[in-house]
Amino acid sequence: MPTAVAPDFAAQTLDRLRALTGDPAAQFRDGQLEAIHDVVADRARVLCVQRTGWGKSAVYFVATALLRAQGAGPTLIVSPLLALMRNQIAGAQRLGLRAQTINSTNRDAWDDIRDGLARDEIDLLLISPERLNNPRFRDEMLPLFAASVGLLVIDEAHCISDWGHDFRPDYRRVKDMLAALPEGVSVLGTTATANDRVVADVLEQLGAGTGAGVAAGPATGAGAAGSADAAEPLRSYRGPLGRSSLRLEALELPRPAERLAWLVERLPELPGSGIVYTLTKRDAEQVASFLTANGISALAYSGEQETEQRIAAEEKLLRNELKALVATSALGMGYDKADLEFVVHYQAPGSVVSYYQQVGRAGRGVESAEVVLLRGSEDRRIQDFFIEQAFPAQEKVTAVLAELSQAAAEGQGRTSRELMAVVNLGAGRIEAMLKILDVEGAVRRDGTRWHAVPGSDWEYDGERYAQITALRRAEQEAMASFGTDGRCLMRALQEELDDPAPADCGRCSVCAGPRYGTPPAPRLVEQAQRHLRSRPIVLEQRKMAPDPGGTMRKIPPGALVEPGWALARFGDGGWWPAIERGLTAGRLDDEVAVALADALRSGTGAGARADWVTSVPSVRYGGVVEQLAEAVARQLGVPHVRLLQRREERPPQREMANAAQQAANVRGAFTVVVPPPPGTGVLVDDRRLSGFTLAMTGGQLRKAGADAIVPLALATLV
Repeated sequence: MPTAVAPDFAAQTLDRLRALTGDPAAQFRDGQLEAIHDVVADRARVLCVQRTGWGKSAVYFVATALLRAQGAGPTLIVSPLLALMRNQIAGAQRLGLRAQTINSTNRDAWDDIRDGLARDEIDLLLISPERLNNPRFRDEMLPLFAASVGLLVIDEAHCISDWGHDFRPDYRRVKDMLAALPEGVSVLGTTATANDRVVADVLEQLGAGTGAGVAAGPATGAGAAGSADAAEPLRSYRGPLGRSSLRLEALELPRPAERLAWLVERLPELPGSGIVYTLTKRDAEQVASFLTANGISALAYSGEQETEQRIAAEEKLLRNELKALVATSALGMGYDKADLEFVVHYQAPGSVVSYYQQVGRAGRGVESAEVVLLRGSEDRRIQDFFIEQAFPAQEKVTAVLAELSQAAAEGQGRTSRELMAVVNLGAGRIEAMLKILDVEGAVRRDGTRWHAVPGSDWEYDGERYAQITALRRAEQEAMASFGTDGRCLMRALQEELDDPAPADCGRCSVCAGPRYGTPPAPRLVEQAQRHLRSRPIVLEQRKMAPDPGGTMRKIPPGALVEPGWALARFGDGGWWPAIERGLTAGRLDDEVAVALADALRSGTGAGARADWVTSVPSVRYGGVVEQLAEAVARQLGVPHVRLLQRREERPPQREMANAAQQAANVRGAFTVVVPPPPGTGVLVDDRRLSGFTLAMTGGQLRKAGADAIVPLALATLV
């Protein structure tokens, strides 16, 4: 049954909502008032699963104001993104709330914030889930907050569940906080992207430490509530997820050049400003540069940029100084621009759930917004990468724990880099693994070193990981079917999210016909293809390499290789198709050698000269690479010489996941069979993955007498 709300409570709550929104005519949406009442009057634990733009933040801002007026302690919001935090602080201040944030960018302010909490001068504190894993925060600030907190908010609560599309291990520490809360502290979880499985998992975790049970499934319907015992009820509100302001369309444009041309042709026709989503940072930069070159104001945006750069880009979009912000998923959850009028996907994300999250940025405060999905031939390859990186194999986890146990026997721990010398995992993956093991009690971190936890009963849950991977594959297939299976596009989104009331929208390209189906002009496609091939990629000079124990050491000056060049990145839409075709056929087109020679000539200093050309012996493409080196030498008018020989077979370098393993795989694999000629040599290879093959074989040539070595590669990974 819906929560009964007294008229006087409803009146004062509405006053707060209108102050928050600045709209004297604002009214509550279905479920908002009831959720606020549960949190404020009943001190309940509540989960709100509502569409993007419904107003989930209004629930916790208004609830905070009411609780503080009653003398309750401050609100703690666990929020996943800095962009979201900045929006939240601005919203809280509109209601007169004193809001602060603790994150990695404001460490100098932590002491002042702690003192403000002690003096009860802070109404609302926002933290990232990663702060829960910070020893200083846990030791100095969390106890202070836990003793006085009036409301705990877990924003984007689907991140708690590893069944969710954006699981973050540090969110699991929220469960420890829940168990430590005093009686009578309200808890609110909010999300727009949780299906039945995720909702059930999140509700179970929200109930930690309460003894509260949840009915067979989460309550559904706007304003519906399912309660456990009377003392500490656990309730959920779930509304319809359809977005009447969005018009959806999906197009098949396999070639990147076609999609770039489409953007140049169509973005000027779209009203207002918006977001173009890409799957990778590299694609964001490439798309933004092509739009800018064609007179369309655009900036690239990714999580790898400095905070100040991201803030500046967000604010430019907010002020409509950009036509498009070309962004990775780093601009997903929480970014709030009410008048955002379009979202275009340059590539498809890996799940319909992720797609719903991103398109939800549009159409919040306007009557209509255009949402267009441009599918690319590379989408599945990139999606596969993310799916396959999620959970390490059991033997790798076992190897890490065995090494940490050995270190414990010696009274020591191990750094991540030291562990990378033992197990073939990249830095990001090994850190993610250790974070999960830390959250689940198998290891602990002390400074930069990791230690095994004595007596831990942790076990590798291979069955669960396999089930989650299978779920990711099913989500990938559902995304591949989106727009091709005859369903209304909005209905498809709703059904994937287990919306209780899916319905045809009557507006999308399936319901009402396509609006953007005309292919882009051939001249624009040709221009885009030239753009994709226009600039070779600089291969930066590698100045460090791991020793046999995995410790990074400076490469001696007499063994350093110059910066070099590559024509393409794997899978790009420029030179890569011609390269892949040539490697498969066993002979590259002459234009590839011409382009490599031109790349070399475009350099400066030693990187622009060539006195001779040689190549790295390749097991898989040896004949092709040697022919290419000969062709490059002809283009440069210098001799081709055979200087290197492979001493023994090694696994493909692409199977090596970190620097220690990559360097070890090259070390001793090649020998210099003929002294290099005098002058600067060009060293040709087919692919540059880690850079250690070119750096180490080039170093051998330097030590054998080469004055300088300039690497040239057909393609590079990064």
